[in-house]
Amino acid sequence: MEISEKLKETALSVAPISTAVLALGLTVARMPLAFMAWFLAGSALVVAGLTVFLMGVELGVSRIGERCGAALTERRSLWLMVVAALLIGVTVTAAEPDIQVFADQVAQGFAGVGKAGIVASIAAGVGLFLACGILRMVVGVRLKVALGVGYAAILGMMALAPQPFVGVAFDAGGATTGPLTVPFIMALGLGVSTVRGGRDGGFGLTGIASVGPVAAMLAYAVITGGGTAAGASGAADGAHAAGLDLAALAGVAKEVLVSTIPLCAIAVVLQLFLLRMTRRQFARAMVGFALAAVGLFVFLSGVHCGFMDAGRAVGRALGERMQVGGAPWCAASSLAAFFLGAVVVCAEPAVWILGEQVERVSGGMIGRKALLVFLAAATAIAVAAACLRSAFGFPLWCLLVPGYLLALAMMPFTPGIFTGMAFDSGGVASGPLTTAFVLPFTVGVAEGCGRTGDTFGVIALVAMMPLVAIQAMGIAMEARRRGASGGKGK
Repeated sequence: MEISEKLKETALSVAPISTAVLALGLTVARMPLAFMAWFLAGSALVVAGLTVFLMGVELGVSRIGERCGAALTERRSLWLMVVAALLIGVTVTAAEPDIQVFADQVAQGFAGVGKAGIVASIAAGVGLFLACGILRMVVGVRLKVALGVGYAAILGMMALAPQPFVGVAFDAGGATTGPLTVPFIMALGLGVSTVRGGRDGGFGLTGIASVGPVAAMLAYAVITGGGTAAGASGAADGAHAAGLDLAALAGVAKEVLVSTIPLCAIAVVLQLFLLRMTRRQFARAMVGFALAAVGLFVFLSGVHCGFMDAGRAVGRALGERMQVGGAPWCAASSLAAFFLGAVVVCAEPAVWILGEQVERVSGGMIGRKALLVFLAAATAIAVAAACLRSAFGFPLWCLLVPGYLLALAMMPFTPGIFTGMAFDSGGVASGPLTTAFVLPFTVGVAEGCGRTGDTFGVIALVAMMPLVAIQAMGIAMEARRRGASGGKGK
């Protein structure tokens, strides 16, 4: 895809977010003009960064991941595949900036919980389940069986874990899906599937890997007791001044380097001992990694420039209206949250990568735009539900348990490739932009309503709803296909 076309598409995906925030900022939220100017500058940086990032992933990260999956499969060494997947999962997860931030928030929100233990548990969970996902593909275990067993075990563990920690565990599954990690894992699964001729098109590996941190955190809570809730989470502490300074830019640069260097190191090791790409091919891949890193830096700079503060300000304003205005404003705020959720997910970097992979694997039969429509609807419902939960404080399990039970019940009726897409979508929807805008938004709603309870569970809801929506998409498309073929037969 030409850079001008990709730039146009990313601009169109970010424009609705900017328009909605501007409209709310000039009416309900009443944000200062300087604040709005910073937000618009951040929006421009998000568009530019996302464009460069997608080009870099296509040129480098995806190619290395696919070649790695194919080469590991061709070696026909089961132990090598399992050990490599385990090491890759642990390394990239431990280095993921979102995990470091998430662990800080958990440590601040629960007395007696250590950051090191949280990071180690999540990294071990991702590594173990990534290895299990690769093993499943090689041995030939059906994806639906593996996912069904994994989520059934999670739902069972929920009953044993301290309830305040359940939101933390499910949020951990979304926090692990970083903008560089997810494309690499998806490409790894595609490479394995290409060599083995899998029917699921390589989808589902991210979904299985996302089960790991949830299970690991629930096990951590059962073993340690989960600590004692210490009031509001770190996410709810203080507001940041809009804009960027040198310290903020240095922090963003550090995040990007910490994310990129382990993946580059893994790529070099794989090239030396496994891939054997030509010098020209590997040099192009490294250029792709560099472009992805630059794009991610610009993207995250834009996010920190105004998105987080705008999300919190809009959420607080709506929460205050809900507190005073009653049912009419509750309905209006939920509608605003619905719209914001729908447009934010369309600008997630990993969502774009998934859409391109879906179109490529399906030969264009499953369109990227159709996938985006269902993902947008799913995220919109999740954010609206999170907004109401922030306002009224009802238990998280009231939403999670029925949602996951519905997703599991739909699996037998869903075409195989859509099951993998659905569970992968849960991970890609809860990316950095969603975390940076939706989480502050729901925190702001809670503050506006005078609530200071825990803010964990928002990412979990955003990660859950696509499981239902994309499976519904698959069931609908299959029904339409059968209806069309039946009509021709007659």
